[in-house]
Amino acid sequence: MSEYRIDEGMEVTLHFTLKLEDGTVVDSTRDKEPATFQMGDGNLPPGFEYPLKGMSDGESGSFEITPEHAFGQHNPQNVQLLSRDDFEDIEPEVGTVMSFADAAGGELPGVIISVEGKQVEVDFNHPLAGRTLTFEVEVIDVRPAQTH
Repeated sequence: MSEYRIDEGMEVTLHFTLKLEDGTVVDSTRDKEPATFQMGDGNLPPGFEYPLKGMSDGESGSFEITPEHAFGQHNPQNVQLLSRDDFEDIEPEVGTVMSFADAAGGELPGVIISVEGKQVEVDFNHPLAGRTLTFEVEVIDVRPAQTH
């Protein structure tokens, strides 16, 4: 057990499992390498970092993360109607996640939720928006981050 506890400026190695309300596993490191990140580097939303503060290696925890602290609430304004013609050679299919260009020229993933005639309805909300998630962690290592 190290004397280090998770806080800003610490590098953390941990195993995590992310579950939906019904216990469905969305993401997990259990069957692969543990995740290593630096607190506050933006890899984890702040709502996931906050409950880890003060934990040390060898400790485990299970935290419920509300939508406000995870991926936000589902925003109806993020559901857009696009023209069938915008899809060129691609056949839009319900449930498909596609990448669209946003106003700044970046990539924006959207899920096709309906195709009717000339209209395609696309949901640009994060797939986990509006969901309360269970974040289970097992802390493996905590050490001061190396600054280069």
